[in-house]
Amino acid sequence: MLAAVYHGPEDIRVEERPCPEIGPDEALIKVLNANICGTDLRIYKGGHRHYPPGAVRIPGHEVVGTIAALGRDVAGYATGQRVFVAPNMGNGRHRATISGNNNMDPEFQAIGINLDGAFAEYLRVPALAIQQGNLIPVDEAIDPAVAALIEPLACVLRGQNAVNVHAGDVVVVMGAGPIGILHMKLANLRGALRTIVSEPAAGRRAQAQTLGADRVVDPVSEDLREVVLAESDGRGADVVIVAAPSKVAQEAALEITAVGGRINLFGGLPKDDPIIRFNANTVHYKELIVTGTTACSTYDCLRAADIVNSGLLELTPLITARFALADAVAAFAAAADGQNLRVSLEP
Repeated sequence: MLAAVYHGPEDIRVEERPCPEIGPDEALIKVLNANICGTDLRIYKGGHRHYPPGAVRIPGHEVVGTIAALGRDVAGYATGQRVFVAPNMGNGRHRATISGNNNMDPEFQAIGINLDGAFAEYLRVPALAIQQGNLIPVDEAIDPAVAALIEPLACVLRGQNAVNVHAGDVVVVMGAGPIGILHMKLANLRGALRTIVSEPAAGRRAQAQTLGADRVVDPVSEDLREVVLAESDGRGADVVIVAAPSKVAQEAALEITAVGGRINLFGGLPKDDPIIRFNANTVHYKELIVTGTTACSTYDCLRAADIVNSGLLELTPLITARFALADAVAAFAAAADGQNLRVSLEP
């Protein structure tokens, strides 16, 4: 089979690999679409801890495909069935997985992270994933590239659940990349009174405006705090989601949040520069709730799949480029150019 294989920083090679063999309790997926996300770009740049020097592996964890083969002991699925593959698995013994948070399991496994992933014609789904419900049916009427967005939507859903986004909230999203756009669209679906998107890049601001933001802000040339106060009748934001790896944005979140407001630090900071100036008195006197979330559990994916299968969210505009798997190197360049939201590989 053809696969895009990581051989080192900025060294993705499209090459022939043996088609994976499956055991009696595993499944083989014929990949329809696998999207390139920010984590994949970090892998490509050599900045991911699970891709140490010397690692040779197939990345890719946003994937939809059809079941090509099932092991003899796998029940409840059928060959030819279209599925989304939730990427994270826990070992089943730790408290994290028992509580439904397999993404937080200290011995987690993840497709495209520490296991071979979906930038290939075929993907092996291990027994642990099948046991934990990671194969999730998707409606065949939905574009599989769009359905592959279930994974980032699940991460976004996890973040918004942590700060209880609900009807009547004024929600500020800091960052208008694909994750910021998903946050904005999900907040609108959940009944936000106003969604305000802060983004310094003009092209991304325009995308956010077109895709449903009530107000976009350039934090470089405008006073974000004044805009938020004006848009919220003077109280500030009920929810602030920092969907960018920005220390400045994280620090600013405290100052634009209303009394009793909630903050989700969704975007992680660079590991070599993770410290911010945090005004604890602001949190104390405004009774703020500050949270962080990372990745998604299989249950988050199941809930996100329900939303995508329902058609309640129009996600098609987020797929801004498509490439054949053979053109994976060009696809990675397009994904990193700052213009695209999601680039999809199509074997």
